[in-house]
Amino acid sequence: MAIPSDMPQGETPDVVTGAGRLTVDLSALRRNYRRLVQAAHGAAVAGIVKADAYGLGAVPVAQTLVREGCTSFFVAQLGEAIALREALGGSAEILVLNGLQPGAEELAYRAGVTPVLNALHQIAAWRRLAHRHGQRLPAVIQLDSGMSRLGLPPEDAAWLAAQSDGLDGLDGLELTLVMSHLACADMPDHPANDAQLNTFREIAGRFPPARRSLANSGGLFLGPDYRFDLVRPGIALYGGAPHPGAEVAIGVGNPMEAVVTVEAPVTQLRTVPAGAGIGYGFTRRAERPMRLATIPVGYADGWHRSQSNCGAALWQGRRLDFIGRVSMDSIILDATHAPDLQPGDMVELIGPGRSLDAVAQDAGTISYEILTSLGSRFQRRFVDPQGARP
Repeated sequence: MAIPSDMPQGETPDVVTGAGRLTVDLSALRRNYRRLVQAAHGAAVAGIVKADAYGLGAVPVAQTLVREGCTSFFVAQLGEAIALREALGGSAEILVLNGLQPGAEELAYRAGVTPVLNALHQIAAWRRLAHRHGQRLPAVIQLDSGMSRLGLPPEDAAWLAAQSDGLDGLDGLELTLVMSHLACADMPDHPANDAQLNTFREIAGRFPPARRSLANSGGLFLGPDYRFDLVRPGIALYGGAPHPGAEVAIGVGNPMEAVVTVEAPVTQLRTVPAGAGIGYGFTRRAERPMRLATIPVGYADGWHRSQSNCGAALWQGRRLDFIGRVSMDSIILDATHAPDLQPGDMVELIGPGRSLDAVAQDAGTISYEILTSLGSRFQRRFVDPQGARP
């Protein structure tokens, strides 16, 4: 943002220059991490910071978690891992969930990051690199326990484990972690959870001793059998409900604290007569004279078009329904029952009165997609326990 030349040096205007404000409460993030450590009952708790920490900022999030004692971080892509290594320095364990593309092994080695090896060809390439450098490299192996996405299928895992208890197949590598991923952890009663647990136990038991990891956010709350040595919460760190039964472990509803607040300013107010068309396609018409407010947020900012005529914002505790279609850059709100709402007033899109999960429900999606869709036009700020910017 260019600062006007007549503005005093060192001062910036406290105005919204984009879609609105996105505030990340790092103190809430810390408290969530502590809750997860408590719920893990001795298992180590890694930080899932892929997709820029679900859109919130991987570097400030990871730096905050390091100060809470987190030593392991998972990302999805090598580029994410390299950027995180530069920010965190050399002490943290940084693991790449998607593994490496052929030819990227040397780059990962030089960055000091560890690929999750999902296929035999990835294991072979990582072994060749170890031999070339004449040193043992850490090996993290993912097993496909039933999700059919990433990881060694059972037949490949059995072959690898049979090579002198996995030692020949891993020659030159030091097995540090064997992991898998639950497909239905957000549905505690789904029979796939027990099936995957049993498959993981059986296959992982064939490999040499190493840490084991199966549980994501929902899996952490499925009980002690799922926790093993390391748990990998993602959405729970950021305030999303791990699953509907998570309250059993801690005794409250969603045990996680909201980390994100999203607000947008009112751009324009108008009163329209009964029968007036509202928004693209006139999917709504005013049933009566209505007061409408427009905010500068739309599907380009992550407010899905599926929330047309069903989403809402809050202002001073009053619900302002979305009316008409969500546009690329704007949403129309029904402000009929907020006669004192004025241009520039901030309405709450996510926050104390509009939870992340409630917004996801309105959009017909999941909280993960809401967070990772939040666009770059929001002014992001990170606050410490006292509400100041770090």
